[in-house]
Amino acid sequence: MAGTRFRSLPRENPCAQCGRLIALPEWVETEPGRTFYLWRCMACDYRFESVAYFDSEEADNEAMAA
Repeated sequence: MAGTRFRSLPRENPCAQCGRLIALPEWVETEPGRTFYLWRCMACDYRFESVAYFDSEEADNEAMAA
């Protein structure tokens, strides 16, 4: 998660299998215009990815903030 601001991380995402809330993603990887999140549920040990896509203006702002 190097380079990712802790306060900007998504929080309390529900598990895709059991629905229990996951406090924070286990791994974050960023590319221009999108960010990948790896989630792991501590209750059922299910792992899944989610992707956030940003419009070009938001991606430019993220690049300048890093």
